[in-house]
Formats: sequence, C-alpha cells, structure tokens
Amino acid sequence: MTMIAVAGTGTEVGKTYVTAALVRALRARDVPVVARKPVQSFAPGRGETDADVLAAASGEAPTVVCPHHRWLAEPMAPPIAADALGLPPFTIAQLVAETAAGLPGDALALVETAGGVCSPIAVDGDCRALIDALAPALVLLVADAGLGTINLVRLSTAALAGHPVVTFVNRVEPGRDLHRRNVEWLRTQAHLEVVTDLDDLARRVSSRKIHSHGEPFV
Repeated sequence: MTMIAVAGTGTEVGKTYVTAALVRALRARDVPVVARKPVQSFAPGRGETDADVLAAASGEAPTVVCPHHRWLAEPMAPPIAADALGLPPFTIAQLVAETAAGLPGDALALVETAGGVCSPIAVDGDCRALIDALAPALVLLVADAGLGTINLVRLSTAALAGHPVVTFVNRVEPGRDLHRRNVEWLRTQAHLEVVTDLDDLARRVSSRKIHSHGEPFV
C-alpha cells in the first residue's frame, strides 16, 4: 500500500476538491485508489461533507472514508470541535490506527488532512504531526493562487521538511498575471515542484514509481 497525504496551506483552499478530482482521474487511468479523511468537522445542514465528496469520487461509503465517530458537527478545528461537542479527546496515534485499518494492500491511498499544515487535528498534534506519523510516500500540498500564496507555500513546505512535497496551486486562471507570476516564482526562486493542472498531476502520480518508505518523488 502506498500513501499520499493531502495537506493545505489553510482552510478553503480546495483540498477536498483536488483530492476528489485526483481520485477520479486516477480511477480513469485504472489506478487502484482509495480516499481517507481521518477526521472531519463541518457545519450541519450545509450540504455534503468532505467524506461524502471523497466517497462519491472513490466509490466507497462515506463512513469508510471517515469513520462515523470522527464526524464532528461543529465547524472548528477537530480537537476543538470535539471539546465543544463534549466528546472524548482523540490522539494522533488513534487517527493513524483508524486510517490504516482496512486499507487495501494493492491500492494508492489519498489521505486528506484538515485545515492547514499546522492546524490542530488531534489533542496532541497538528496535521504536520499526523503526516509525520503516517510517513507517506508523498505530501500533496494544495494552495490557492492569489495574494499570499508564496508566503503560505513557503511556510507550509518548511513545516513539512523531511517529506517529499509536490505543491498543487489550485484555481489558477491562465489570464491572471498574478497567478502566473506566483507559480513561476515558486518554481524558479523557491525551487519547488509546482503543478497547476489536475490531468498533469494524475499523469505524474500514475506514471512515476512512488515508494512507500519516503524516497523522493522524482
């Protein structure tokens, strides 16, 4: 089993959209793939949750994507939401164990985190700590394309030091000079691997050999 962790430079940057689109693109290429969301918090009554969106893309049940006891109906960081709801605290180790349970051995697993890289996701750690514990073959960092992108991508990739990272800049408008220049700067000045097209991302993921012990994604 090979794992890719999907992280974001913040909330509302499109992690779930990108993860679901990548799952669909990989399935179209006959790549066995599953989606996981270790924990999710959400505003009840406001449409589909992240787990619903990922499940629709992967063909799994939403409660397989995210265990039902990790559905937190409060739009706050997960450990804060659990506390607000009067639920027991949970740890990074618990999330890792639940994520690993039942994963098919021959599939690529896309594991979407919550919020930004340094957002708390358990009582004892943030998304960075979860990614460290999962030890994925690759971290896919999703970023927005507008003002502030360079700062947030640099801070996030620095926090993920030690992991191979590919940055997907979401919502790039080809005619927007700011978007084009942000992407170019990240590639040429920060020397980061940056992708802006989902088909290109799926091609890279499906055509390159990704190892399960952290070797570079090259």
